[in-house]
Amino acid sequence: MIDVVIVGAGPAGLGAAIAAAEHGLQVCVVDEFLKPGGRLLGQLHEEPDGKWVNGIEEAKKLYNQAVQLGVDILCGISVYDLKKIENGWCVYTTDKIMESKCLLLATGASETPVPIPGWTLPGVMSIGAAQVMGNVHRVKPGEKGIIIGVNVLSVAIARELQLCGVHVESILLPNAGILAGNAAQPEKMMESLLRLSHLAPSPILRFGGKLVSPKLGARFFPKNGFKMWGIPIQLRKSALEIYGENQVEGVRIAEISVNGEVVPGTEKTVSADFVCIAGGLTPLSELAAVAGCSFCYVPELGGHVPLHNEFMQTNLKGLYVAGNITGVESAKVARAQGTVAGLTIAGELNALAGRADAKIKAAIAEVIETRRKALIQFQPGIEEARTELHHKFYEERGKRVLV
Repeated sequence: MIDVVIVGAGPAGLGAAIAAAEHGLQVCVVDEFLKPGGRLLGQLHEEPDGKWVNGIEEAKKLYNQAVQLGVDILCGISVYDLKKIENGWCVYTTDKIMESKCLLLATGASETPVPIPGWTLPGVMSIGAAQVMGNVHRVKPGEKGIIIGVNVLSVAIARELQLCGVHVESILLPNAGILAGNAAQPEKMMESLLRLSHLAPSPILRFGGKLVSPKLGARFFPKNGFKMWGIPIQLRKSALEIYGENQVEGVRIAEISVNGEVVPGTEKTVSADFVCIAGGLTPLSELAAVAGCSFCYVPELGGHVPLHNEFMQTNLKGLYVAGNITGVESAKVARAQGTVAGLTIAGELNALAGRADAKIKAAIAEVIETRRKALIQFQPGIEEARTELHHKFYEERGKRVLV
């Protein structure tokens, strides 16, 4: 029986594997992608201090460190079932069945689609798919693109596409509707933009982002938008339809009011050879549901997340979670959470020699500090939401015994 099986070879999974293996545990990491690294593989950006972050290189460092510690990393393998057994967990994969004393789910997050007329045309993709094409496979998704959806993810990846040599025509909102929700509301999306103002290349935009309220900003937002890195961000224009015969040829757009309503007589078409839809991220938690975890709906964390505490323990004995399955945040936060999970698992298996509590508490403090320093916050109120989630964990724990 393996000490710990980790599902997911992203920053959280690899971080946990390293922390556990450093204390002598036998660790196996399983990932369905062909390369380890998870979302790190698609990241390429410049930090405020001018330092460039190359996700592929960061993933390689984590992989090499884990392998040197004896971690077994299996890629191209999917996990399709989990079962609690007497002394741990049984993990069913497309390669083999494994038994482990502890199990960590570090499955990350998935993109949320926003259906738009014409979205099944060849050349329409999620914003994450475009990022993977450009930064991982070094293939441009097209020459001229339009991004539908104004949020943290779309603005960050638009810059990465630009660095790949792609012309991003504009970033605009989806048309209002039940499925689009807040993503079609200028005021709500203004909140998202203001959380990115510190990344703006212009000092004026950075300073203005600290002063403007979302309501005021949406009301007086220029009809043609403003530019970041030369890319027009348009909160007062909406994508009504993606058009084309056999593939994407462009997008039919219209001006919208501050309430998201289409202004009659303002429709026009804009040509493009590819379109990205950016609907945001939500925790990829199906395996946690299969295992029987309790869940809690937390909008600030991206949706339904497994109930867990600051030690990354779930309500099921021997089952842990880390990374974006616990709530959508940065890769650095995911890595720090993985370290907490790895150390907590080592503590559960009596592998932490001396000062175990101090080591784990220091790792938890590092998660909090990393979160506070994060370059990008996907949602406001993340820290408060996590504190409330941890309280709910202990409330439920008081009502039932870990199984």
